[in-house]
Amino acid sequence: MFKSTPNRPDSRDPLAFCLMGPTASGKTDLAVQLAQQLPVELISVDSAQVYRGMDIGSGKPNPEILAKAPHHLLDIRDPADAYSAADFRADAIALVKEIHGRDRIPLLVGGTMLYFKVLRDGLADMPDADARVRADIEQIARDKGWEAVHAQLAQVDPASAERIHPNDPQRLQRAMEVFLVTGKTMTDLHAEEQVARQADRLPFTLRFMALVPQQRQQLHDKIAQRFQSMLRAGFVSEVEQLYSRGDLSADLPAIKSVGYRQVWHYLSGQIDYDEMVERGIIATRQLAKRQFTWLRSWPELTILGSQCDDSLDNLLKIVETASI
Repeated sequence: MFKSTPNRPDSRDPLAFCLMGPTASGKTDLAVQLAQQLPVELISVDSAQVYRGMDIGSGKPNPEILAKAPHHLLDIRDPADAYSAADFRADAIALVKEIHGRDRIPLLVGGTMLYFKVLRDGLADMPDADARVRADIEQIARDKGWEAVHAQLAQVDPASAERIHPNDPQRLQRAMEVFLVTGKTMTDLHAEEQVARQADRLPFTLRFMALVPQQRQQLHDKIAQRFQSMLRAGFVSEVEQLYSRGDLSADLPAIKSVGYRQVWHYLSGQIDYDEMVERGIIATRQLAKRQFTWLRSWPELTILGSQCDDSLDNLLKIVETASI
């Protein structure tokens, strides 16, 4: 169960607000409404929306919405280029400082939970990607399936294997890669991260809030409806433009994004259209499930109301009171 707990800033540092929640929960709409009433600047926390040309499938706000409430950290990378959690942390810290300098309120909004965690905790000394090791892991997955990779991870790092779903190849691959490259588990490195956190203190206090839909089936239905809406809006054509470039591959982080991976496999002939739709919806639901898991264990998280009006009232009250 989720617990709604008050956030207690440990200092008189300026505040930055974080609005979290599973995909399709209405975070962006709520943030935009808040920006109409308070001097808020929005910072996107989304690992797909950073990429140019990835608009429909990432749920990027349309130009009309952006005219009302501009977002930072949209369209800042080409899909061929990597954008890491460390990149996000550096960019977000710089932006929060700039927003405070304008006497405005920073609100970070999105569903990439790893980005929020890295912003809050800092980074352990993680190894760079190793192409040879990744290729070896991917070969195991092709031969035996990602379940076999998950089983190997469970042998060397049970804690990470319990946290990472067998159907989450990107995180599975990274956890195995870290162990094979460094000889240390991801769990060990996260423990070291807690020590490093003390030396990497943020110059502001984060206050975390979340939209958490109470009816899971309603969220699942909304996810399916939204995916179909994206298809009608031209999602396949959007991915076709990326596919036709010739310099992108299914191994890139951008193309591994939920939805984009499934449409890419359809365009490459690996699956038919109906299977693409089914897999895209399932993958999005699995993403929401992982986001729920993050939120359950998030310390000092204020849960906003499940109704839109209630959520806005609660969010307004929190931000206004804390900013006085």
